[in-house]
Amino acid sequence: MVRAFSLLLFFIFSGCVTIYNPATGKKEIYFIDENTEILIGKNLASQILREKKVCQDKELILYVNDIGQKVARASQRNYLKYHFYILEDKEINAFALPGGFVFVNKGLVDIANKDELAFCLGHEIAHICARHPVKRFQASLGVEFLLSIALRKPKYADLRRGLSIIYRIIALGYSRQDEFLADSLGLYYAYKAGFNPYGALTLLEKLKKQEKTHPIVFLSSHPPLEERIKKIKKRIKVITERKLVTLE
Repeated sequence: MVRAFSLLLFFIFSGCVTIYNPATGKKEIYFIDENTEILIGKNLASQILREKKVCQDKELILYVNDIGQKVARASQRNYLKYHFYILEDKEINAFALPGGFVFVNKGLVDIANKDELAFCLGHEIAHICARHPVKRFQASLGVEFLLSIALRKPKYADLRRGLSIIYRIIALGYSRQDEFLADSLGLYYAYKAGFNPYGALTLLEKLKKQEKTHPIVFLSSHPPLEERIKKIKKRIKVITERKLVTLE
C-alpha cells in the first residue's frame, strides 16, 4: 500500500510542470504530460470510433484530412500527429479530443466550403493547441483518476467508464474566453495555411441563418454568434492589413 502510494506521488509530482503555452501566451501548470494527453485522446477516439458510424467515403476523407493537415501545420503544436474523422451524423457539429484528434460531423462538412471548413478545423485544432480539453478535465477530475485512465489497458470496464466521463466533461464545452481564443487562433491558422479568412464569417452566417429555424445543439455552449462574428471581423482586419505571419 505504501509502495503504491509512493508510486502515485512520484507520477503526480514528476508530471506536474509549469510551461509557457504559446497558444495562450501564458505560463500554465499541468499534472499530466504530453504523452499521457495523447494516450487519453487516442483511447477516447478509439471508443468513439467503435460506437459511432464513421464516414467511409474515401474522397471526402482525403478532402477533410488534406485541409486539416494544412491548417494543423500552421499551428503552434504542429509537431503532433493529427487525426481527422468524419462521423455519419447530420447534426452540425465538430469537436476535438486531447493530443490531436478531431471529429467533424458530415452534416457540417456538407454545408461548408473549403475555407469555411478550414476555419472550423482550425477552431478545433486551436482547442488542442491551447490544451483546453486537458485543462477542462484536469480541473474536474482527480490526478489519481487521470493516471488510472492513462496507464491501464483499454479492455478494462473501469477504463471505458472513465473515458466516458472525460468525454462528457469535454462535451460540456469551454468558457467564453476559450471559445473566443479558439476562433482567433483558428482564423489565424487557416489564414497562415493559405485559406480565405472570410470563410470564418460565411460559416458563422450560415450557422446563424440555420439556427433561426433549426436550433444547433453545440452552439448552446458557445458565445452568441453575433459576438463571435463581431470579434472575427476585427481579427480579419488585423491579420489581412498587417499581413501577420506570427501571432500578436
